[in-house]
Amino acid sequence: MRVFYARLPCTSCRSEYVLTVADLVGGFPADFTWGAATSSYQIEGAATADGRTPSIWDVFCHTPGKTAGGDTGDVACGHYRRRREDVSLMREIGITGYRFSIAWPRVIPGPGGGVNHAGLDFYDELVDGLLAAGIEPWPTLYHWDLPQWLEDAGGWPARMITSAFAEYVDAVTSRLGDRVTRWTTLNEPWSASILAYGLGRHAPGRTEPVAALQAAHHLLLAHGVAVGVIRHNVAGARVGIAMNTQAVRAATAAPADVSAARAHDGYVNRWFFDPLHGLGYPEDMVVRYRGITPHVEPGDLDQIATPIDFVGVNYYNAAVVRAPGRPQPGAFPGLDNVEEVPQPGPRTAMNWPINPDGLGDVLWRIHQDYHPTAIAVTENGYAAEGEQVTGRQVADPQRTSFIRKHLHEVAKAISHGVPVEGYFVWSLFDNFEWAHGYRPRFGLVYVDFVTGRRTVKDSGRWYARQIASIVG
Repeated sequence: MRVFYARLPCTSCRSEYVLTVADLVGGFPADFTWGAATSSYQIEGAATADGRTPSIWDVFCHTPGKTAGGDTGDVACGHYRRRREDVSLMREIGITGYRFSIAWPRVIPGPGGGVNHAGLDFYDELVDGLLAAGIEPWPTLYHWDLPQWLEDAGGWPARMITSAFAEYVDAVTSRLGDRVTRWTTLNEPWSASILAYGLGRHAPGRTEPVAALQAAHHLLLAHGVAVGVIRHNVAGARVGIAMNTQAVRAATAAPADVSAARAHDGYVNRWFFDPLHGLGYPEDMVVRYRGITPHVEPGDLDQIATPIDFVGVNYYNAAVVRAPGRPQPGAFPGLDNVEEVPQPGPRTAMNWPINPDGLGDVLWRIHQDYHPTAIAVTENGYAAEGEQVTGRQVADPQRTSFIRKHLHEVAKAISHGVPVEGYFVWSLFDNFEWAHGYRPRFGLVYVDFVTGRRTVKDSGRWYARQIASIVG
């Protein structure tokens, strides 16, 4: 069986994870960032407050049939109004880094490039609150909430979007760059292109493969342009990008299955990682995508490969892949002879298999193949449903187990020289989970979506003890 994410060398090779906090303490450096992550549309609410205009997700959610139960992010967790309370919760848990995203429609609400300073005030105050609490801000500049007015002008498939993004990045970093040095340009360009423009599962809900790959190219290009803007505006900036990843495994050693696994790896991973690291688009995928490959102008690939300071890894599960022997309906072009195989064992409420060892494989493969200066696990988390507050407690042992096992893989990667400098649980709060609505709960903190009341779950308290045992 071939593994497209090379296996992390095994030191202990336990068949079961029976780990305590003490098992993990020695595996992390003293300056390791212990974090939690969120995104603007998923938690902020206040959809029309202080000059904010609609994003593509506002429009998508208000289109009948697009989200579970017709749920929207209009209110979400109400974080926009409750930011002080929420920073206090972060301090209670003891996180040392908070990854959040900035809502583009709050900052540039309409054509003409006018900056909405009232929208930026929220992030200004949030940053000050985080710093006062001893928490490093890790803002992400784009986590999918494109202003609808820009989508109306062509969206990510239109080349004009790169200059629009640069103007937005300039406005944000000019305002916050005196206090914030850690910046993430984009969250998951695969999701923001393939899911959004190719498969129609995310906003804006388009099913246009040519547009999807052109959007992917412009996302990467906008990232490269933004790196230069950030470095110009922020002294000592550390800039990265957050990538969704999968550990891809062939179902058997049969050549057809190995080929299918390589194709899936190219579709999810290499099409994005390779150009970011100066390797261009992978040739085998260019062949598969014949007829829908993006228009690339001279200099684009050099811009995309602008050196960065860290790679963010969003990891949730591995994929086992085979060649099904028949075309797969609804597949992205070039992937119709590729099929994921259902894996045995427990799954999350998102119906994702639980594969902690895949995180170790991902970290090792990125280290070996791309040699980044640093890596941060920018998202990793467990979705549940049916959680309830009993007294002042929310029991969620499965989430605690999930985090513990994945942290073990991070510690093991560090022991083998992989430069992992931080880990961020997805998510700090139960939130609006995109097209799945409010049913899946990812949070370390339980949110009552009627009253807004927050309750730290058992997993959040476990995470607090883990952090305290190292940070003090």
